[in-house]
Amino acid sequence: MGKSRVILLVGFLILMPALLYHRIRSQATREKLDRSQEGLFLLLTLRPAGLLFCIALILAILDPPALAWASVALPGKLRALGAAGGVMGGLLLIWTLHTLGPNLTDTVVTRKAHRLVMHGPYLWVRHPLYDSLALLVLGVFLIASNWLFLLLGGIALGLIVARTKKEEELLAARFGEHYRAYMQRTGRFLPRL
Repeated sequence: MGKSRVILLVGFLILMPALLYHRIRSQATREKLDRSQEGLFLLLTLRPAGLLFCIALILAILDPPALAWASVALPGKLRALGAAGGVMGGLLLIWTLHTLGPNLTDTVVTRKAHRLVMHGPYLWVRHPLYDSLALLVLGVFLIASNWLFLLLGGIALGLIVARTKKEEELLAARFGEHYRAYMQRTGRFLPRL
């Protein structure tokens, strides 16, 4: 098994249980969330794009020749940089999930008991979960040396960015001046200087 496959496998085996744990934990309320508030286009595209990315990742780990048609030649230093970015993205993801706790949802809608989170990584940016996903997509692309991950991940991230406006509108409606003041203090995806 090649180095890149080992790195992808180890990352997958570390992050998937963490994601599942936090996802299951956040579902403890059994509260139904109205995902239709995202809009039909996002509802029909975002999750399939993410699923395709995950399927491609599993395929890259189990059967790399199946994706050879999309491979690109990248220098080893750039691939190592991808591994470092992937580690940073994974750590940020775990920190963000831990910070969110039961507030975690896969949609723009908040839970009835949702609290405004402004600590941990949320102290600096409003959407650290999306930042972590961007780092992971870039990391997987560079590690696997395969443009398919950049394409699929880029589509999913583009859809998430498009969804962010609606998410922030709903948060401002729910938390009012507290959220608007938070928006003034923090950047959407990058910290404010």
